[in-house]
Amino acid sequence: MTLESIDPVESSAEAASSASARMIERAYQSVVQVQSGGRGTGAGVIWCTDGLVLTNHHVVARRRRGRKVRVVLHDGRAFEAEVAKRGRNLDLALLSIKDSPGNLSAAPVGDSDALRVGEPVYAIGHPWGRLGAVTAGIVSGLGVVHGSVGGAPYIQSDVSLAPGNSGGPLLNTRGEVVGINAMISGRLALSIPSNAAKTWLAGTREQRPSLGIGILPVELPTALRCKGGPEK
Repeated sequence: MTLESIDPVESSAEAASSASARMIERAYQSVVQVQSGGRGTGAGVIWCTDGLVLTNHHVVARRRRGRKVRVVLHDGRAFEAEVAKRGRNLDLALLSIKDSPGNLSAAPVGDSDALRVGEPVYAIGHPWGRLGAVTAGIVSGLGVVHGSVGGAPYIQSDVSLAPGNSGGPLLNTRGEVVGINAMISGRLALSIPSNAAKTWLAGTREQRPSLGIGILPVELPTALRCKGGPEK
């Protein structure tokens, strides 16, 4: 085969496909399975290298009495975890892995405000028990769910989600987490923007509907800070 016979369009498509596959392989290492008994099984994202995992509140909210939360890493290692923080309104929960081995593969976090409608995105989770399943789609909408204080922001996409995907990452083409997958609306997926998650993590309590009361941001408690992770 000569250089003249290589189709430049095909070559570019193959390069893009290979780059996407490598990106997903790297992202796998930051995605965990969260087990809390009953129907409370979903995914999570390693947010800090020392064992902090971000997932959905509803994944851990329905655990049976006496059942502990377990986090299963991509290599099969399993650890108990504590719920360090929970936020029902935004549907987020922060887990802290007990006896964390440290040096976990924390996910790179992107700027969800930079997302554009039509941009490709990927979802990783464990639908119907299929560990590490990947689906792809595009951002189909960006908006705010009305009815909460300030409105809850969301990313709408056509990635395929099913039970077991909740709490898993929505990734951009660079492999950065731009959203936390939360629910299905018809045939579309709704994800919590990464910037909303970072704002939530920076506070000490969940914002709730209220009248005449302001919210004062404070520094993240020392016990919840990353030690060498991507988010300080």
